Amino acid sequence: MKFSKILLPKIFLILIVNQFFFNIPKVKSAENIKIVYSIFSRTLTVESLKNFANKGKSSNELKRILKATGSSDEEIRSALNKSFEIPITLASKLVYSEIGNVFLSRLSSILHTPKANDERTGMLALRSSLVKGIYLGDGKINLIKFFEAYPTKTVILNVNALSKVMDKVESIADLLKFFTNQPLEKIKNN
Repeated sequence: MKFSKILLPKIFLILIVNQFFFNIPKVKSAENIKIVYSIFSRTLTVESLKNFANKGKSSNELKRILKATGSSDEEIRSALNKSFEIPITLASKLVYSEIGNVFLSRLSSILHTPKANDERTGMLALRSSLVKGIYLGDGKINLIKFFEAYPTKTVILNVNALSKVMDKVESIADLLKFFTNQPLEKIKNN
């Protein structure tokens, strides 16, 4: 009898304290994309990007950013809606392969979490968003699904790092051609 009188308040206290300290809210997807260029930055919502991709309607902030790209709205909408079909098992094998690690480490300098101090954190977020994005898209992924699956509230897009990569477009095209010809067949068979 005495035992239950002492134990019951302690259990109750542990349960209450547990809720305060260990009830961490989960972020389900990215809400914002922060575009960083040198010392300047602009933030747009993933929802506004999704609206633009689906309906062609853009917010004022998005209009300013789109105007700076120099591309037509149709080209950008096409790029946002371009889907890639890939089985989730194959994607999972690919992002954990040596080739996938190299690709993700380079991509993590362009797209990363706000407080990523190391390459590994960015790579984990990219892996997660790729696999979850394919899952959400029922075997297909596009940029919108990728951002909807990104595991932090804000995604940083580093334009300086992106422009360095864009200077090497021909080598990336060759690299993608190499990826699609041989290593994917080996990964599919394993």
